[in-house]
Amino acid sequence: MLLGSILRLVYQLKFGAGSKNRTCDLLITNQLLYQLSYSGVSKYFKQYFYTDKFPSFLLYCLKFYVTCQSTSILNRKETKNNAEMSSSENFLDSVNKMFDQSAALLNLSNGLAEKIKVANSTYTVRFGVRLRDKLETFTGFRSVHSEHWEPVKGGIRYSPYASQMEVEALAALMSYKCALMDLPFGGSKGALIVDPKEWSKRELQRITRRFTQELAKRDLIHPSQNVPGPDMGTDEDVMAWIADEYKRLHPTEIDALACVTGKPVRKGGIEGRIEATGRGIQYVLKEFFEHPEDYKKAKLASGLEQQRIIIQGFGNVGYHAAKFLSEEEGARITAVIEQKGSVINDNGIDIAALKEHSNEKGSFEGFDGFSTDSKKTLEKKCDILIPAATEEVIHAKNADRINAKLIVEAANGPVTAEADQLLCKKGVVIIPDFYANAGGVTVSYFEWVKNLTHMRYGLMQRREQERRQSALISGIEEMTDKDFPINLKDLIINGATEIDLVRSGLEGIMREGYQRMSRKFHSDNRIRDFRTAAMVLAIKRIADAYYFLGI
Repeated sequence: MLLGSILRLVYQLKFGAGSKNRTCDLLITNQLLYQLSYSGVSKYFKQYFYTDKFPSFLLYCLKFYVTCQSTSILNRKETKNNAEMSSSENFLDSVNKMFDQSAALLNLSNGLAEKIKVANSTYTVRFGVRLRDKLETFTGFRSVHSEHWEPVKGGIRYSPYASQMEVEALAALMSYKCALMDLPFGGSKGALIVDPKEWSKRELQRITRRFTQELAKRDLIHPSQNVPGPDMGTDEDVMAWIADEYKRLHPTEIDALACVTGKPVRKGGIEGRIEATGRGIQYVLKEFFEHPEDYKKAKLASGLEQQRIIIQGFGNVGYHAAKFLSEEEGARITAVIEQKGSVINDNGIDIAALKEHSNEKGSFEGFDGFSTDSKKTLEKKCDILIPAATEEVIHAKNADRINAKLIVEAANGPVTAEADQLLCKKGVVIIPDFYANAGGVTVSYFEWVKNLTHMRYGLMQRREQERRQSALISGIEEMTDKDFPINLKDLIINGATEIDLVRSGLEGIMREGYQRMSRKFHSDNRIRDFRTAAMVLAIKRIADAYYFLGI
């Protein structure tokens, strides 16, 4: 508003139109000088106001004002970027602190411990894409943390705040996750500094294809060396673009589809991949409540039914975890938290209705129980808290106000190292991220194997299973001269489909992972929490792999 008035005044004076109200002119100019707070300019104001030099003087003031405003905006952006950089540094520092505490229990040589901890390599790529009649330059990262197994595995995220340190922290967690879950992968992670909301789908496809080209020519995407998957800001469409671009670059590569996981089913993906991480959280909690010594340590009653659960984050992971826990296990989701607000209902939220509302409106606003205060909702009393969004949600400043008995880290790094210690002192049990959210990489492993074998799961055995089971049921009916119960008959006769086999394999791996972690926790008096137990197991496996490699 002020700038518009000044421009009109400059136009009037510059072209001799004159102003009919010099008092108004004086007020406008004074406002400009007040905004500038620049005594070096204001002291010349009266000297020029009634002379023909005034328009030029005013233009100078205007330019100075615009420069100040631009500098202020840049400073604000720089401050925000510095804050994001500091957050990424803290995240990497937290991961390394947890590693150091666990490695100290294994009597590893200093050299080997350092070798396992640091990233093997991190690549930065910068590339241009012509968009909207302008050449835009994008920066991307791909970090390879550990190659004790190949290929290395880890998602690609699209975020305006991505950084090298964040990517290295996430790559390290992938190494520990794959080792803990006994998956034949090393750890890797990638990111592209881009805000997906700022670009159309067609533009994102062009950006993704260029990013793929830059990574592929360095073998940072390869079926037997480096296999990305989806992460924050990316989805199955992005993975399909990557797979297609890789195939264009390597037209004779028979295993090209195995270069990336998380693809649509019709493009070489696998049934159950989208729900995998949320489904994994369900299996984690089911197994947790099979261990009385563990749920009693958290001061929880037995069984998932009616446990009060708060979900922080309602993206793919948070939504599916909430859906399966409420619909299949009878748990009460008493609060769901998002960036723009939260929904609270102590009797249990209808997750399907909330999802429908969120899809239609783009937020929780207007849904019964909506609240704008997400921070207080995070601190609301509950039995189980599931942070399923971003890192460092629970930190030293709010850890003492967290009112949960059990925290299941569905996101990567949602609890800082300092907060972890404070919560453990309070008696809060924490199931660590690199175990809890391993459902995604587990089903990605199934997809990778499917792409290498070029055959969908269940294809060869389903009909044979159905014939054998049908013959067995017929024999029982003939021997007993009674009809077999219809509901059980259908369940027994129907052969396993791909989704059945994926869920079965996922449940088996998640339950076995928990059992190993729990046994380690209870068998070593030096280990005080599940995170340390899981980390000790992961580091030991990586160390053993290096030993057999002769390192």
